[in-house]
Amino acid sequence: MPIKKVGVLGCGLMGSGIAQVAAQSGFPTAILEATPALVDAGMKRITKFLDGGVAKGKVAPADRDATLGRLRAGTDPAALADCDLVVEAITENLGAKRTIFAALEAHLKPDAILASNTSSLSITEMAAATARPTRFVGLHFFNPVPLMKLVEVVRTVETAAGVEETVAEFARAIGKTPIRTTDRTGFIVNRLLVPYLLDAIRAVEEGVGSIADIDAGMKLGCGHPMGPLTLNDLVGIDTTYFISQIMFDEFKEKRFAAPPLMKRMVMAGMLGRKSGRGFYDYSVEPPRPNDFLTGGAVERGR
Repeated sequence: MPIKKVGVLGCGLMGSGIAQVAAQSGFPTAILEATPALVDAGMKRITKFLDGGVAKGKVAPADRDATLGRLRAGTDPAALADCDLVVEAITENLGAKRTIFAALEAHLKPDAILASNTSSLSITEMAAATARPTRFVGLHFFNPVPLMKLVEVVRTVETAAGVEETVAEFARAIGKTPIRTTDRTGFIVNRLLVPYLLDAIRAVEEGVGSIADIDAGMKLGCGHPMGPLTLNDLVGIDTTYFISQIMFDEFKEKRFAAPPLMKRMVMAGMLGRKSGRGFYDYSVEPPRPNDFLTGGAVERGR
């Protein structure tokens, strides 16, 4: 079954990005949010992103207007009744996701496909809350959605082969590159990325090097576009911390355990770029490393 109309649950950072790329690619898109205020905030986020593209000459004004014309946002689940694919992008909480999937069941047509944008939670557990586990997949986009090309298509032991292929084809239709994986916590990218990010924090904790030198080492030594501590700040230290907890609960392996420094930074509100402070201080330009996090173990010039 080809995807003709898309629904998106949630219009936060990820949900608004998913809705935007679907609409930009020609799909009529319905957005469901919990309150009118959240609807308004999400639509403003999409409009601002598109306006920025127009200002930079990357989006034609007519394409911006056509994209916004394909979007319908509101709080009534009935708006999703004729959607072929509904992508959930609400808070990363298994209970909340299961609840909303179960509640939506009565509003969706029988052959609609449900997908979750979760980065680490069990797709199978979510599918179990519905009457359509064979038509349920993970569809993990990356932030910022309009710019990042990768999408992880996550199948469960019950996902029908035709459903997986339909969703992968949809990903291609919106300009993304799908990679396929099974329902194991962290999927492909976070399974490999999270231990790397945690090890970088352990390197700071243990005085292996300064924040700037650890980042420079991975940029210049391995050709990465940014160092792991800068990436931690960009993703959100609390986000990585939360994912690491889920992965440690699943595997009980030390490589997925959050370092004590990370826990203390989250408790102190040092979450990275979004809070203005993380491994770097973003109140100045260029951002300045918060070398006090090394506990004085590493000093420049020694």
